[in-house]
Amino acid sequence: MALESITRPWRITMNSESGFIALTDRVFEMIVASIESSDAEVDWELNDGVLTLDCASGGKVILNRHLASRELWVAAKSGGFHFRAEGGAWRDTKAGTELGRALSQLLQGQAGVSVGFPALPAT
Repeated sequence: MALESITRPWRITMNSESGFIALTDRVFEMIVASIESSDAEVDWELNDGVLTLDCASGGKVILNRHLASRELWVAAKSGGFHFRAEGGAWRDTKAGTELGRALSQLLQGQAGVSVGFPALPAT
């Protein structure tokens, strides 16, 4: 899927479980499209709301949606992170870092791969 086709303006509300699932599916699509359009050697697998980014010798970064809290959770070698929709973006609940920026930093630090992500909207 071309990155341009999924970065166009869109709006989904998280008022319902199905809305949250649709929104996080779209975010996962944007992450995958960014990886596929980069030169980074990162394999990925998406299965039932869990996106696994496999960086070969750099290990894995795992993203999953947490329905009860309406958050995206990220697990990496450096720890676990929770991202909540705030001000139209997914923000780390502790540091306030935007999800795309955090993923770029995690992949670079953990596996030495560079992937740029667009803004990953939370609306």
